[in-house]
Amino acid sequence: MAERDTTGAEGAGTEAPPDRKRMRSAARLGAVQALYQMEMTGATLKGAEVEFESRWLGAEIEGEQYHAADVKFFRRLLRAAVDRQAEIDQLTDAALVERWPLGRIDPTLRALFRAAGAELLALPTPPKVAINEFVEVAKAFFDAGKEARFVNGVLDHVARAAKPAAFPA
Repeated sequence: MAERDTTGAEGAGTEAPPDRKRMRSAARLGAVQALYQMEMTGATLKGAEVEFESRWLGAEIEGEQYHAADVKFFRRLLRAAVDRQAEIDQLTDAALVERWPLGRIDPTLRALFRAAGAELLALPTPPKVAINEFVEVAKAFFDAGKEARFVNGVLDHVARAAKPAAFPA
């Protein structure tokens, strides 16, 4: 018997219900934050999962209520980003101009590219959905529209390299 996909990822041409969509968006934001924390503090994958699931996802912090997140989706993104980091970084580096290798990119953007790359490589989400979602995540971190346009361009390049069949000629 085939294993049923329980990630909640939308199939091509389908939309997730609004609550599920919001929870997946919150999971993406949490994955970016967790990857950033792991890079900055040296936290382990398990440590980041435990901290974010118990303290951040769906919590009220400093008077601001964070949306509840799809924890299973959060874990899949985070684990795929860690497991496939070398491949994701290579695809991202290929999308960047030579003067700006991944190591020179803002660490928040680096975490975002890794989470987005994980979704593009490891989950069945349509590339355009993943790109749009992570452009929105970029807007949560950066005021200027230039970062969102930059994220869109880099992720488009990564998506075309990772899932060329999704982009007919």
